[in-house]
Order: sequence, then structure tokens, then C-alpha cells
Amino acid sequence: MTSDAASERPSDPVAPDPDVAAALAKLPDWHVDSTGIAATFETGTFARGVALVDAIGVLADSADHHPDIELTYPRVTVRLVTHDAGMRVTTRDTALAADISVAALSLKRGSVTP
Repeated sequence: MTSDAASERPSDPVAPDPDVAAALAKLPDWHVDSTGIAATFETGTFARGVALVDAIGVLADSADHHPDIELTYPRVTVRLVTHDAGMRVTTRDTALAADISVAALSLKRGSVTP
């Protein structure tokens, strides 16, 4: 990221939208950070991490909203923000975050199906 892009980020990417704040309150896996919202999911193995990333890819394509994903052993970190909304968190982000959390929970139960 360039310094220009960093300077364009709002200091609080959630501030003006009470609907987003209310949705985030229902997403315990997710937190606000300087980039938008983020969650880290412990997958236990690299293969399960890949399976989660694959499921997130299907969900993201379906929503036409694509997160930044970091896959490492033994976890997957996901970050969401809506670029065309001025780098703010929107209900598109919280909806996809909820779907990603469901996929991660399914993974813990033994299957990942978006």
C-alpha cells in the first residue's frame, strides 16, 4: 500500500453507520482495525486453511465482494472493506463476514460448504 492510499483511509472505518456497528456486534469473530474489519480463524492444519480459503473464494465471488486473505499455518486472516465506499465498512462487508464465519464454523465441524 502506498502512503497516498494509507492517507485516504478514514480514521474510523465504521463511524458513520449504525447499521454496520449493530451488525458487527453480532459477529464475535470480527473486529475493527485500521484497514476495515478483520478476523483470524485457527484452522489447525494448512490443508484446512486452504479449504477455508477456497470456501471464502466461492462466497466472495457469489457476493461480488472480495476480501484480502492471508493463509499461514495454522490460520487464515481475512480483511474486509468496501473500496468504492471510500474505504469504509459497509453492510456488504458485514454480510460477507457473517457468511465467512459460518464457513469457518463448518470447517471446525468437519466440512466446509459455502
